[in-house]
Amino acid sequence: MDEKDHLGEKIRLKERAEEDVYFARRDQELIAKRKQAQAAERERAVRELARCRCPQCGERLSQRSVHGQTIQECLSCQGIWLDKAKLELVFRPKSEEWLANFFQGLARLAGHS
Repeated sequence: MDEKDHLGEKIRLKERAEEDVYFARRDQELIAKRKQAQAAERERAVRELARCRCPQCGERLSQRSVHGQTIQECLSCQGIWLDKAKLELVFRPKSEEWLANFFQGLARLAGHS
C-alpha cells in the first residue's frame, strides 16, 4: 500500500509540474501580448505628440501657401517641411527662369523679400 501511495504521489507531482509549465507558458504569452500592446500604444502616443511638430527643433509647424500649395514651416528654425509630391508641385520649373523663381520663393519664405 505504501508503494501505491508513493506512485500516486509521483503522478500527482508530475501533473502539477505539467500544469505549472502550461500556466507559465500561457503567462509568458500573455505578458508578450501585453508588452506588444503597450509598445504599440506608446508608438501611437509619440506619433500623436510629434504630429505637426518640427523634426529639427520640436516647435509647432505653421501652414503657408506657396504657389498655390500648402506647406508647413517652422517659425523657430525656419525649416520647411513638405513631402516629395508637394516639393515637385511647389518648385517645378514653370519657365526658363525657374531657378530664379526658386530662390525668390525661398527668400519670401524666409521673410527677406
